[in-house]
Amino acid sequence: MRIQVTRTGGFAGIERRAEVDTSGRADAHEWHALAERVLAGGHEAPPAGVPDGFSYAITVDGTTVYCADPRLTEEQRGLISRVLKEGA
Repeated sequence: MRIQVTRTGGFAGIERRAEVDTSGRADAHEWHALAERVLAGGHEAPPAGVPDGFSYAITVDGTTVYCADPRLTEEQRGLISRVLKEGA
């Protein structure tokens, strides 16, 4: 499973992207479960955010959902943090 996160917005407006490929990872089942919950709770179009807030596009194996600060679910926040931290 390939999980991609694109973060846009913020005060500086700098875009950041990261991707994780869960193939062969010992914790792949955790990533898959979290990604499925995020897909189920995401928006099909970018939601309205707040000034200087971040907006996110999360793509899991070709399916993209959108979310924005400050209205992230716990699952969205967790997946975004993990991908941006551990991804390339």
